[in-house]
This record gives sequence, structure tokens and C-alpha cells, in this order.
Amino acid sequence: MPPAPDTAPSGIGAVLVASPPVLFFFLGMFAALVRSTLSVPKPVTKLLSLYLLWSIGFQGGVKLVHGGLHADAVWSLVIAVALASTMPIVVFVVLRRWVSAFDAAALAASYGSISAVTFVTASTVLTAQGIGYGGHMVACMALMESPAIVIAVLLLNWSGRSGSSSRIAWGKLLHEALLNGPVLLLLGSMLIGMITGERGYQAFKPLCTDLFSGVLVFFLLDLGVIAARRLGDLRAAGPRLIVFGLVTPLLGAALALSAAWFAGLGRGDAVLLMVLAASASYIAVPAAVRLVIPRANPGIYITLPLAVTFPLNVGVGIPLYLIAATKVLGT
Repeated sequence: MPPAPDTAPSGIGAVLVASPPVLFFFLGMFAALVRSTLSVPKPVTKLLSLYLLWSIGFQGGVKLVHGGLHADAVWSLVIAVALASTMPIVVFVVLRRWVSAFDAAALAASYGSISAVTFVTASTVLTAQGIGYGGHMVACMALMESPAIVIAVLLLNWSGRSGSSSRIAWGKLLHEALLNGPVLLLLGSMLIGMITGERGYQAFKPLCTDLFSGVLVFFLLDLGVIAARRLGDLRAAGPRLIVFGLVTPLLGAALALSAAWFAGLGRGDAVLLMVLAASASYIAVPAAVRLVIPRANPGIYITLPLAVTFPLNVGVGIPLYLIAATKVLGT
């Protein structure tokens, strides 16, 4: 097996070739567009998603203990919280001019939160390129998962509207935002990785490391099929929102890169912060939005992140963010 390169990729195409899981995502899209019968059974995809969250959380916990809570880790966590608190406000203010307060709040929650799958894909690309990153980045991802949901509901309430009544079921909201299955599994796995350390990692290495890319291939293959099938729903979004779904990730990534440069972070950590700021949730947030903003249109807040922003990030964004971070921060 050839050694991983120690230099930055020469272009977007080079990163794509080095990342088979990303190519399988587009294979899934192609299969759906040509109406192939290719599909992954839903119970299997649920198991794959649980595996990916467990693996990335467990490995992150081990790396966090090994690397310690140094200055870069603290800066990364501060930047992550700042981005998660700022993005939903900006999105809501911008979109309130174009769509209803309900849809603006739902999209603020989606684009203020993150996509764990995009993070996992980006970490796989970095590993393939031989670029290191800190285990604390998993903690950053976990911190950015839920705040946007709470902030979006607050913005909706302050705008003079609510999803169903004037009272907000804060208990249900906070439970869904902070203790939903993916977040709990991610945080729990990270904690167990911190407790067991290197001994635990060596025991699970064949499962959590060696099989990781193969499992990611099937998960992204399925997401490619789903994303392509959602393309028809984009009519509900309209051209303005489609442009929003393409431009917002780039602006979020630029903001994250600026913060990473200011804090003096390494290239790997900076790229993952850019990916987190650029991604949008299409799994955790919709579950919460259905509960607390039932009048929001799922044809918009599910389709836009999944059919527009996710393909943009995995196909062009991740390589672009890596190239930008390399030019700004160096190797």
C-alpha cells in the first residue's frame, strides 16, 4: 500500500480521487437519476450511521486523552461555540425577508447546526492525505450539534410567532436537542474512549479503524441515492433558496478559516472547523423541528441541506476547504 502523501493536493480532482467514499456518493446519485434499483435497506443504513458515530466518537476520545487539552483545543472549542451561536442568527435575519418566520427558523436551525456525516467524510479525506487533526474536533462537532435548535426557536418566539402555540415545550425541545440518539451516542463514545484510552483503542482497532472507510462507502452510497431523489422537491425551495444553499456553506467556511488563522490553528483542525461551519443538519435538526416548529415546510428544511448543501460539500467543498486552508495556513 503506497504511503500517504505529505504535501497538499494539487487540485480538487486529486482529493476526490484519493477519497473513494466521496465517489461512491456520486455513484448513488447517478443510480437514482437513471432510475436504477440500487438501494441500501433502511435497517442497514441505520446500523451504519450508528457505527460511524460510535467510531468517530471513540477515536476522538482516545485522541483527546493522548493529546491533552492544549491551547489549540481550547481555541477550537471556543470558535465552534461562537460559530454555532452566530450562524443561526445570521441565517434567520437574511431568510426572514424571503420566507415565513417558520421556514426561516427551521433553516436557521439546520444551517446553524452541523452534519456529522460531512465531518466524518472530511476526516477520512484528511487521513487519506496524511493530514493530522486533534481528537478535540469531535468535541467541537458535538458542541455545534444542538445550540442552533434552541436559538432558532428563540428567534421564532421573539419574532412574534411560534410553531403551534405561544408556549414552547422547553423540556421536550432541550431533550430532543441535547439527548437525541446521535448526540448521546457520540458523546458517550467519546467519554468511553477517554476512559479506556490506548488500551481500549487497540482492542477495537480492527473494528473502529480498519473497517471505517468501507462502512462509510455504503453510507454515502445510500445518501447519494436519497439526495438525488430529493432533487425534485427543490421546486418548493425556489431559486433564491437554492442559491442560499450554495453560498452559505462557502461563507461559513470562510468565517471559520479566518477564526482559525487568528487563533493559529493547524491545517487539519482548521479544515474540520470549516467543514462544520459549512455543513447543515438533515438528520438531528429535522427531528427537533417537527416537534417544535410543525408549521415549517419539510420540503425546504430537509431538501435544501440534503440535496444542495451536502453534495456541494462532499463534491467540491471539502477539497476546496483543504486547498484554501493550505494556502492560508501552510502545510
